[in-house]
Amino acid sequence: MERYGADMSLADAKVGEEYFVKDIIAEDEELRSFLFSLGCYSGEPITVISHIRGGCVVSVKDARYNMDRGLAQAIMIAGNRSLSMIDG
Repeated sequence: MERYGADMSLADAKVGEEYFVKDIIAEDEELRSFLFSLGCYSGEPITVISHIRGGCVVSVKDARYNMDRGLAQAIMIAGNRSLSMIDG
């Protein structure tokens, strides 16, 4: 079952489907800044290229990154159907 609500993390994303970053759930400001520097912030498109043991490979902007499961769970996403939720 596909979930498009606020509780869907990047770890739950389907491979090859484009989503949009909705929020980063992390108290660590350094982690939030790091993700921002990668282009991973609210409203940006993100796609899971593959799920690998312990994490996933994602495409953000024109780059690919390997993220562990903990980091992927901190990135909340929305699908195309709930894009309007990001705006407001």
